[in-house]
Amino acid sequence: MPNQTIREEMIATCLRMNAADLNIGAAGNLSVRIDGGLLITPSGIPYDRMRPEQIVEMDLEGRYYGDYLPSSEWRFHYDILQARSDVNVVLHSHATHCSILACCRLDIPPIHYMIGVSGGSVVKCSDYATFGTHELSVAALEALGPRSACLLGNHGVITVGKTQNAAFGVLQEIENLARLYIGTRMLGGGTLLTEPQMDVVLSRFKTYGKQAGEIDPSITDRIEPPVHGGARRA
Repeated sequence: MPNQTIREEMIATCLRMNAADLNIGAAGNLSVRIDGGLLITPSGIPYDRMRPEQIVEMDLEGRYYGDYLPSSEWRFHYDILQARSDVNVVLHSHATHCSILACCRLDIPPIHYMIGVSGGSVVKCSDYATFGTHELSVAALEALGPRSACLLGNHGVITVGKTQNAAFGVLQEIENLARLYIGTRMLGGGTLLTEPQMDVVLSRFKTYGKQAGEIDPSITDRIEPPVHGGARRA
């Protein structure tokens, strides 16, 4: 995909994030892997005024190019993309319910099977570190691990994915899980899924949301579709 198209899609993703009440104002940031480095949203420019040429390019050595400074959180974007070859997109927001839990330093436990979108049975919350620092990047990497989401202590949430749509979809689900978890705590606590139950969930999430041609045939524990009756009839 041409970098210009990626830049335009990045602005659309940020606007979509705010429109869905998953972020406030100019908070949050987004990066996308490209050949030789990454593209990242600039520092301090509101999404509704952001132009594609203001998206900042960085190289594999952490240098930036052009007239605009990258987001103050460039370190954890850079470090996550360096550490995770399976990740092409890093999305960060101050989604309300995720931030409430982050301010309480609470992980999101397996309160609902959809936590499987995170790639694990728990969405971990990091310790607090000052924004824009190496210490925050270290804390984020530790909390994220091999998963697709983590909370940042007294700060917000990070989600990752292969595409912008994937990272955005994880953010939607994690914010909803945070809201559900807060609700269950208000009612005295919910019943958590067990480790064996989550093992089954995580196994089945390998084929969750995929069409037949996208599923690895070697995966045996899958959601069985109904019998295929042939070509579409109408």
